[in-house]
Amino acid sequence: MVLSTNCRVPFPANHMEESSAMTTRIVKNSARAVAAVAAVSLALTACGSDATPESTSGGTTTGAPAATGSVYYLNFKPEQAEQWVELAGKYTKETGVEVTVETAASGTYAATLKSEMAKSDPPSIFQVNGPVGLATWQDYTADLTDTALYKNLNVAEMALKSADGSQVSAVPYVIETYGLIYNKALLAKYFALPDAAIKSIDDLNNFAALKAVAEGIQANKDALGVDGAFTSSGFDPSSDWRFKTHLANMPLYYEFKADGITGQPETIKGSYLPNYKQIFDLYINNATVAPTTLSGKTMEDATAEFATGKAVFLQNGTWAYGDLSGAGMADDDLGMLPIYIGANGEENQGLTTGSENYWVINNKASAENQAASTAFLEWVITSETGQSTLVNDMGFVTPFSGFDDFAPTNPLVLADQAYTAAGKLPVSWNFTVMPSDEWKSGVGQALLEYAQGTGEWAGVETAFVDGWATEVQLANS
Repeated sequence: MVLSTNCRVPFPANHMEESSAMTTRIVKNSARAVAAVAAVSLALTACGSDATPESTSGGTTTGAPAATGSVYYLNFKPEQAEQWVELAGKYTKETGVEVTVETAASGTYAATLKSEMAKSDPPSIFQVNGPVGLATWQDYTADLTDTALYKNLNVAEMALKSADGSQVSAVPYVIETYGLIYNKALLAKYFALPDAAIKSIDDLNNFAALKAVAEGIQANKDALGVDGAFTSSGFDPSSDWRFKTHLANMPLYYEFKADGITGQPETIKGSYLPNYKQIFDLYINNATVAPTTLSGKTMEDATAEFATGKAVFLQNGTWAYGDLSGAGMADDDLGMLPIYIGANGEENQGLTTGSENYWVINNKASAENQAASTAFLEWVITSETGQSTLVNDMGFVTPFSGFDDFAPTNPLVLADQAYTAAGKLPVSWNFTVMPSDEWKSGVGQALLEYAQGTGEWAGVETAFVDGWATEVQLANS
């Protein structure tokens, strides 16, 4: 299922937000963050003419796209879908080139991409989430070696190459960060309590401190005017990725770091699954709702709980800023903490930074549409219009050169920059090597059963460790 619109009918904003039950997960900064990425490696029907463009507006001119070509972009990020539609419209107005932007519904990108690829007019631009996703679609990737997309990367190693290294197959377009978003005003209110476990955000730098604060908030929720320390940890498709993927990254990160793993291992030990359990327990036992209700809770619920001051902490990322700001939250009230799980040395840990958003040009599209699609993306990253939209409207930190005039203002991005400036080490996105969506689903189902009391933590361990080996073997058989 895709969500789409055209230039004649305005797209309903509520369909595009990460909080919508229809849209998919919502699912950046320093050289160190970039290094971390490298280490781990709707329908808008344009209303323009077929006129050949003169040039792009501002920045570097990318050359005229073929007047006979068109663009079909299957977008992975619903929280920015409305902005992509608007940007596509501007490009069409400027160049006359038809650009269609469609966004997959909640939790359906992989299935939607497969379905759309089988059509006679498939997406000319699509996305993969990292090396594992690229392996699935490698035969559909055009070589981006000679494009501005690749040449303008600040760190060329961030691009994904074919297995034999002969071509550049995918290029990241946004560096993102996630952690525990917190309400500064509410946390300050807790710090002011006479029995507060700690009195300053500076001391909130490990799991023991986080646990003491969360349990203190929960014990004083009436005095603080909140329903819980954490938002609901919903397990519908709009929300469960936060725990089966993003939270699951934490035990993987520390295991891979300890064992010197840099790629996808055939097996994992689950060395840090006790740490995974204790942070998940903290979430569900100090939240706005009882753990037994989590199956029906959504991303919309969690966002609303946080935006209305009913919870102090929300696990999410820099991409959530638009929704939170749109809900009336002031920039000064938004901060972000690392996700602490009780690992040794986590006091020196920064936020979790990387990318699972890589552009691919579909080599099965017509030559004209491939050319038009490449020209469109090059315009996006080099024109003043495109750059401003990416940074100011979408809130992105991009991995491309030429963005010096567009410093980020997103307070969650600035929080990441502050941690990096303080010498904290960003946590890499190791979930890009998770073996399959089936593995994630198994972990998610086991987490839900554990939270609801219908399963034991041993089920999570089995899904995590045994499921990994099974899925890797299936992928390689």
